[in-house]
Amino acid sequence: MATYDFVFRALGLEEWCEADGGAAAPMSMEALVAQNSGEEASTSIWELPFPSMDALNEACGAFPQSRNVTLGLENGFLAVKDSISVVLDPITQPLSWMLEGALYAILNTPWWIVIPLLLAIVWFVSKSWRLLAFVALSIGGLAFIDYYSYAMQTLAIILVCAFLCVLLGVPIGIAMSRSDKMRAGTIPILDMLQTLPPFVYLIPLIFLFSVTEPKLYGIAIILYAIVPVIRLTDLGIRMVDESVIEAAEAFGMTDRQKLYGVQIPLALPNIMAGVNQTIMMSLAMVVIASLVSAPGLGVLVLRGINNLELGVGLVSGLGIVLLAVMLDRTTKAALDRINAAQKG
Repeated sequence: MATYDFVFRALGLEEWCEADGGAAAPMSMEALVAQNSGEEASTSIWELPFPSMDALNEACGAFPQSRNVTLGLENGFLAVKDSISVVLDPITQPLSWMLEGALYAILNTPWWIVIPLLLAIVWFVSKSWRLLAFVALSIGGLAFIDYYSYAMQTLAIILVCAFLCVLLGVPIGIAMSRSDKMRAGTIPILDMLQTLPPFVYLIPLIFLFSVTEPKLYGIAIILYAIVPVIRLTDLGIRMVDESVIEAAEAFGMTDRQKLYGVQIPLALPNIMAGVNQTIMMSLAMVVIASLVSAPGLGVLVLRGINNLELGVGLVSGLGIVLLAVMLDRTTKAALDRINAAQKG
């Protein structure tokens, strides 16, 4: 006799339970071991099982098990998968083109053009000789050990995804700052995106897109990394001093003029901090995305794990650290220059 037989008897559902013919789902491993060992089910109140779906299924075979929930969710997703793909494919195809174009351009351009160009960008943004020397030594070191192409692939993916995060995230953050209702509806979505484990982003995307399509890992990176720039854009605009807004209104500025002439310039340090965090999160996700064909240093990390190649894993991990430091220091240098310009 199962523990919760009395529940179904009290509700008068014996016939419903018996109509199932007792053909319940397969016996659990725990029950099978107990049966083979000849042990009897304990009736101690201290070992009373929680009335979960599986415990109630033991008393009534017609009652669904917990596995029916996950199976129903899977079947429901597969039922609408084709319809979702028809809508998402044309919308996300430009992302594949951008990633493929960036990877092709950076790998087919000679190193003696790419490296000076990157150094020129770093100098333009930071105006720091120390940072310039660090970036030059880091890229030169990666190229010296033949990790240049892997590092450039990772960098290209990060730049494309971070650019799209800023392009999409800043307008969303601005809209949130101007509407409390939109903010209230968007915050739970951002919380969910920020707390989901990175691997979970890949699960539905694998079913929606081919593993060979760059947009598979591109979408995962964007969803994972877009949260900071949205949050900090919203926060930065909301933190603009009300007296400054009142002064702008007194001068007869329109809402558009206040946004572009006052709010965004004053919120720029917060927005740049969000960009910095978005780049760092993109770098973290691009390593995980190597599981679904994302090229770059993440492939070498995965190879080191799969083949137990300690040296490959450690060196590629060090390369990722160097990229992270380069990107972090460059964006922070840009932020420092913006803060200095505002104070000046």
